[in-house]
Amino acid sequence: MDCFVTSLLAMTKFEHYMHNMLPDEELKRLHWRANHRGTREADMLIGGFFDAHSASWDADQRALFSAMLEEQDVDIMAWAIGTAEPPERFAGPMIDAMKRLDYIRTLR
Repeated sequence: MDCFVTSLLAMTKFEHYMHNMLPDEELKRLHWRANHRGTREADMLIGGFFDAHSASWDADQRALFSAMLEEQDVDIMAWAIGTAEPPERFAGPMIDAMKRLDYIRTLR
């Protein structure tokens, strides 16, 4: 096969590969933001929730979680442990899943 044709095929596959990476890049960004909150407790709660549930999220759920990450850690943690009610925009299945706390890895 001609070197030029091989290069074109490789570039076509690369472009297709790069096109498919966009959601993964978004997940990587969300993963970083969820797991690097500033305190170990917030990292375990918010990051643990992300790690346990993000693979099944659709675009709307990713957007909701991204918006939630803009909130203060103490607020998110209070919603998760039930000491405060979440704002209406966050109330629903995601907060309900967060309240179960079954995703937090415990240190032994």
